[in-house]
Amino acid sequence: MTSSSALARRSTRTGVARVSKPTASRWSRRRGVVSVFAAVAAVGMAGGALAPLGTALAVAQEKPVEVVSLWADSRSDAQALVTDAGGDPASSSSVQLDRSGFTVYVTPKPTPTPTPTPVSGEGAGSSRSAPVKYSGGGSSSDWLSAAGIAESDWGYVDYIVSRESSWNPNATNASSGACGLVQAYPCSKVPGSGYDPVDNLRWANGYAVGRYGSWAEAHAFWTSNHWW
Repeated sequence: MTSSSALARRSTRTGVARVSKPTASRWSRRRGVVSVFAAVAAVGMAGGALAPLGTALAVAQEKPVEVVSLWADSRSDAQALVTDAGGDPASSSSVQLDRSGFTVYVTPKPTPTPTPTPVSGEGAGSSRSAPVKYSGGGSSSDWLSAAGIAESDWGYVDYIVSRESSWNPNATNASSGACGLVQAYPCSKVPGSGYDPVDNLRWANGYAVGRYGSWAEAHAFWTSNHWW
């Protein structure tokens, strides 16, 4: 049998145990509630931090891409200037856009090179007409007189002409093409015809006086060089 003192001690320990159990249970429940509130608060804070980012991403995805031209960009700048200045875009004091400041450069087309037109009688395969030879007759004195050469110079002229052409109006140098009494070179220099004795002597008179000063000086040059 159990004594009364033993029962008293048992009952005392049982009471303590009974008092201890409700206190521990309440403490556990409080910790659980606090943990739940802390978790909810953490989730709320994370959601609050991520909400603006998600909204910005959604807006960026939904917003269409704008293509801004140079003119639209310039117009926006001008409107910004007007707004900053507090002016009216329609007033004369507002900033106006200058549409005449653009220059368009067009590369000019190259000028075509003109094609030369062949002159009649000088085309490919054509030849110049042969000069007309002299057939009028006459004497050396007649030709000298008609050419306007002074009689005091006839001796000098006769010396040169006798050695150049032997007084043959139609004499022609086969290699150089010099022609006539004084062998004018080129033959085309003689006004009129190089084979006409009067035309040939008239040209020779101007050549002798113009180059040597006189027929006497031309004669002296010829005797020293055998040409003039």
